[in-house]
Amino acid sequence: MDKERTYRALLPALLAAGVLALSIGFLTSAKKDFSENENRYLQAFPQLTWEAVESGSFMEEINSYLCDHFPFRDLFISLKTRTEILAGRRQIGQVYVGEEGYLIEAYQKPQNTEQIAGILKTFAEKLEDQPVEVDLMLVPTAVCIYEDKLPALAFSGLGKEQLATAAQIYETAAIHQIDCTQALLDHKKEGAEPLYYKLDHHWTTYGAYAGYLAFCREKGLEPVALEDLEMEVATKDFRGTIYSKVNDYSRPGEEIKVYTDPSAALTVFYEDTGETTDSLYALDYVEKKDKYSLFLNNLHPLIQITNEKAETDRGLVLIKDSYANSMVPFLIHNFKTIYVFDTRYYKWGPSAFIQEHGDVTDVLILYNMNTLDTDLGIRGIY
Repeated sequence: MDKERTYRALLPALLAAGVLALSIGFLTSAKKDFSENENRYLQAFPQLTWEAVESGSFMEEINSYLCDHFPFRDLFISLKTRTEILAGRRQIGQVYVGEEGYLIEAYQKPQNTEQIAGILKTFAEKLEDQPVEVDLMLVPTAVCIYEDKLPALAFSGLGKEQLATAAQIYETAAIHQIDCTQALLDHKKEGAEPLYYKLDHHWTTYGAYAGYLAFCREKGLEPVALEDLEMEVATKDFRGTIYSKVNDYSRPGEEIKVYTDPSAALTVFYEDTGETTDSLYALDYVEKKDKYSLFLNNLHPLIQITNEKAETDRGLVLIKDSYANSMVPFLIHNFKTIYVFDTRYYKWGPSAFIQEHGDVTDVLILYNMNTLDTDLGIRGIY
């Protein structure tokens, strides 16, 4: 009986001590502005104003601030996730826990399909009088190509829904389509390399190569063979965006492979920083969380890439999201100059740029289907 009374007395004291320790830890710990693990800026302490209090935004931001800066936040989230998975849960937020270690983002049917298709159509119409070929590649995501790895609870029509949306955009935009879906499915075979990362939303370098082959086939270009390139494993410890959403620390990192053409003579110019280099890779990113940014040195409004050894004078304008970054090392084989636009940051309109640059012969618009609906760059392409 005495032991029971002691336990009853100790339990509230221990809980109170734990709450006090966490509170002290919260108040005394240094607050970060940026979460490298989640690759996003954390909520700053909100400014106290009457308007913010009246609208309720002050309390919302305070709540976000407390959640973002809670002591050992990543550890607690990881423990929660691991417990849920061990208990049999196969969906964490908008991420499916798939077979063979895959974490696969769910596909949310876009709300702005007609608007996006109309923007693409307007862009193409602005170039109707230009001697350029305009192509559109909408890349399916892992939820489509690796539908067989989804857990049983997942809606089985996610892949078909994604492809149907892509078909609608192709039809309305009236731009020549380059469908890489079949190429990805053809490369998905026993013993083949993964086409998508298990812990990130991007396709792998091998997946990008499959997309490149589809592009070359449709354009009548001779693709560079992988065996003619030099391969390097840049890192074996890549844990990407989907890993950060789930925070399951038990999952091992993945490889990122990079390919270099030994016959190329490259000049890579970043217009915003004025930096010039001879490499398509910024390998210092392998020491950071955001390792995929080693392709084309993360985000830049405009990059000009010239291959002096290219056996062609063709020039390509590439308007894209980050999926295209890992395809560029293959495209340099088929174009002397590539202008890479990220229209989230380039504010002057690629259509005017194309009209002013007579060396441009081809335009490729490349976006993945999962972020197309929310990518602000698609709204600024003309």
